Amino acid sequence: MSRGLLLSFENLLQLRGACLQLRALSSRKVCGAQWKPVQLSAHPVGSLLLQPQLWPKHRLTSAASSQCRHLATKEETKKKKKKAPLTRGEVEIRQKMTVEELAQAMGKDIDHIYEALLYTDINLDSVEPDSILNEDHIKMIVQKSGMKYKSAKLKEEKERQNTDAVKRQVLNYPAVLTPRPPVVTILGHVDHGKTTLLDSLRKTQVASMEAGGITQHIGAFIVHMPSGEKITFLDTPGHAAFSAMRARGTNVTDIVILVVAAEDGVMQQTIESIQHAKNAGVPLILAINKCDKPEADPERVKKELLAHDVVCEEFGGDVQAVNISALKGENLMVLAEATVALAEMLELKADATGLVEGTIIESRKDKGKGPLTTAIIQRGTLRKGCVLVAGKTWAKVRFLFDENGKAVDSASPGIPVEIMGWKESPSAGDEILEVESEQRAQEVVAWRTYVEQQERMKKDLEVIEAKQKEHRLEYEKQQQKLAHLTWRQRKAAVYKANKHLMFSRPKERAEMDENTLSLIVKGDVDGSVEAILNILDSYDCEDECKLEIIYFGMGDITENDISLAEAFNGVIFGFSVKANESIKKLADKKGIKIKLHNIIYKLIEDLKDELNSRLPPTVVESTIGEASVLDTFSVTAGKNRIPVAGCRVHKGLLDRKMKFKLIRNRNVIWKGCLSSLKHHKDDVQVIKTGMDCGLSLDKNLEFSIGDEIICYEEKEVQQTTSWDPGF
Repeated sequence: MSRGLLLSFENLLQLRGACLQLRALSSRKVCGAQWKPVQLSAHPVGSLLLQPQLWPKHRLTSAASSQCRHLATKEETKKKKKKAPLTRGEVEIRQKMTVEELAQAMGKDIDHIYEALLYTDINLDSVEPDSILNEDHIKMIVQKSGMKYKSAKLKEEKERQNTDAVKRQVLNYPAVLTPRPPVVTILGHVDHGKTTLLDSLRKTQVASMEAGGITQHIGAFIVHMPSGEKITFLDTPGHAAFSAMRARGTNVTDIVILVVAAEDGVMQQTIESIQHAKNAGVPLILAINKCDKPEADPERVKKELLAHDVVCEEFGGDVQAVNISALKGENLMVLAEATVALAEMLELKADATGLVEGTIIESRKDKGKGPLTTAIIQRGTLRKGCVLVAGKTWAKVRFLFDENGKAVDSASPGIPVEIMGWKESPSAGDEILEVESEQRAQEVVAWRTYVEQQERMKKDLEVIEAKQKEHRLEYEKQQQKLAHLTWRQRKAAVYKANKHLMFSRPKERAEMDENTLSLIVKGDVDGSVEAILNILDSYDCEDECKLEIIYFGMGDITENDISLAEAFNGVIFGFSVKANESIKKLADKKGIKIKLHNIIYKLIEDLKDELNSRLPPTVVESTIGEASVLDTFSVTAGKNRIPVAGCRVHKGLLDRKMKFKLIRNRNVIWKGCLSSLKHHKDDVQVIKTGMDCGLSLDKNLEFSIGDEIICYEEKEVQQTTSWDPGF
């Protein structure tokens, strides 16, 4: 017996030695080894064991290198060189690690991290595997786990070289400067005839050309005078587009034609247009339109403009005034001649040599041609094959088109041209700069994208740090004030401190704000705004939430829009428009929502979500259990007689904490709580399916055999609007 035990013990020792050698082989990543059966030396009767016969060291090294060389890569050698070995029980940590990343670095499962977080003030219900942990919490978790932490070395980023493209230096050499056509923008109040004037000028030009010359509209056109001069008119959406260009620091327009209706006089947008022209330093020409109407009074218009520092020539000023009728085409050539005369006084000249500079007037997408832009060339001569940069995109010019859609070979300063070949659509008002090559263009775009990202990250980090510091200081102050109090006293003090928030504004104002959604709608062009307004006209759920459009217009989001939204507690919706960083910062400061979209159905979906948020939550009853009244009796408590129902639960359960209702003949005759719930003679909390019970109500109400007792729970559910916009 002892000999057999000794044999088994020696076999186990032999087996353990074989396992240790196998582990050593696997850790050294040996590619091959020789194995042979070895008989137990001490006891030949015993079973055979496979025992590895290791190769000599030099043969092992040569075999591994010969068979495994093809797996060795430069990346592996780099990894080996990069990472210094960590000592046992040491964890390499870094900032902004997630729960999952920390678990992997520690060699633990996620549940271990959750257990360690129990010692912190973090709410575990909000912690997910991809949740980012604070650095203090990371260190605490490592220490609680009996490990040491080592901060990972951050890569030192080299300062990136500025590769942006800039404008050429202005050299006013008379030899290279040539006259160019004036660029004219028509501004004025709504319905005063701006569009009609543009159409009439365009028709005048078409009449002098071959039939069928116009194939498309690209936002700008040229009028050829009989004397040979040219005038470039910008077909922009009124003063809004002019403001967008001025806001970006560009000065494309040379002359502004201010259109005022002779029967209406000076209106609100007329004053705004005058202000725009003054801010940009652009001279005015007054076009008094609709002079063919009987009620027209051009002299009254001129006198009203005196109050806004627009003095006509007949009153001793320098502003030319022309009486026209855009609808009938009267005096249009007189207006054009006045424009040419003013352009001669301004001596408009440009350098047509060197690298191209210009400004984008309009940008759109064509299914067949891709992104297209209408641009005004300011310096240089644009030709096919030029490489351009605008904003954060670039183009190699494939084709150039004039205002009639015909392909042209070149465009000189002051001439509007449509450019094809953009990688992405740039924004209206972006500056166009020609660069030497495609590689140079990609460098410029990469630099501008990098700068924008760095600015955004810097601002976000500043806001985050400021908020964290503010919350930390506030929390520390509160703790210091309440440190000497008991928990009851602390609770009372916190309630007293926050009590004023409950009465911060009148209840009526709050109800009005909650049930009314005030909108400001801004679009890129008039057609976009019109389409959105047509959809909003179909809103038919005023009983749920009122929808008020307090303003709509064209152009980017402005400070005036923010002020208007603040006054009406409104939301700004923009379609294919932008809001610069200063506007976004102002909106965040004032708590104004700006929602920008490029797809119309996404804008409407976002609008429906905003409507849903204004609706009050609705209470939904969820049935927990049902019981039938099988018998009725009463008990006496003092001088009171209390009706009791003998019931049997046939579905779910009855929970005394929940609410109940009594149904008789399919009508609810009572809702409330139970005063008692008993099983036999014992008070119970819950009665399950199939059990009998006796119950009484909190109201002295008689039961009838066959009544239904329903146990239910009330839940608040967010309402959704029933408005269907049709898509």
